[in-house]
Amino acid sequence: MKILVGIKRVVDYNVKIRLKPDGSGVDTSAVKMSINPFDEIAVEEAIRLKEKNIASEIIVVSIGPTPIQETIRHALSLGADRGIHVEMPTSPEPLAVAKILKAVVSQEQPQLLLLGKQAIDYDCNQVAQMTGALLGWPQSTFVSSLTIENGKCQTVREVDGGLETITLTLPAVISTDLRLNTPRFATLPNIMKSKQKPLQHVSVTDLGIDSTPHIKTLKVSEPQKRKSGIMLSTVDELIPIIAKVM
Repeated sequence: MKILVGIKRVVDYNVKIRLKPDGSGVDTSAVKMSINPFDEIAVEEAIRLKEKNIASEIIVVSIGPTPIQETIRHALSLGADRGIHVEMPTSPEPLAVAKILKAVVSQEQPQLLLLGKQAIDYDCNQVAQMTGALLGWPQSTFVSSLTIENGKCQTVREVDGGLETITLTLPAVISTDLRLNTPRFATLPNIMKSKQKPLQHVSVTDLGIDSTPHIKTLKVSEPQKRKSGIMLSTVDELIPIIAKVM
């Protein structure tokens, strides 16, 4: 079984975000970048499936400018077999990502598409759902448990009411949640080996995808700071405050 894993390069979750002075977006200059945490979980799950002899090949794909190759190499050092870099000057919108993934799926013919449930930069949580719809594949999102057997994929997903178990027929689209697994660290020997693994470069125009953005960002600003609380000595002091709110 061939598995395709989509990954994204984002500002590292430990970095404090800074905005550009003109308010046009996030300042990413001289900032540590890394693989999106949810995507790293998807890579780890694919590797575990290969270790169980369920998967035969793991392909990671990422979309964006040249520095994204570092993120792909990181996934290769974790255990993926080869990478695909879809070259674009900037990261596309979710719908364009879904169309690009559909085109890559058509070329590679995987039996499973694994994606993180969302990226920590825009938090859209749309790509997996859109890709599944474009492919016409069954999908399960926010997956916290995954079992594959006899061409069937059984998933446990987290919903508002608790846990929901869904059985899908492969090929399928899965988006991963935090509780699915704990990603491993890349060892030095594997980091060195990853430099020799194949990395294919594809232009978005070669895939025949129109990646023209349809959303224009007018301004990006920091969230309003919370006002400090007040300390009350007695319940009697609280009553008039509640009365004003109600």
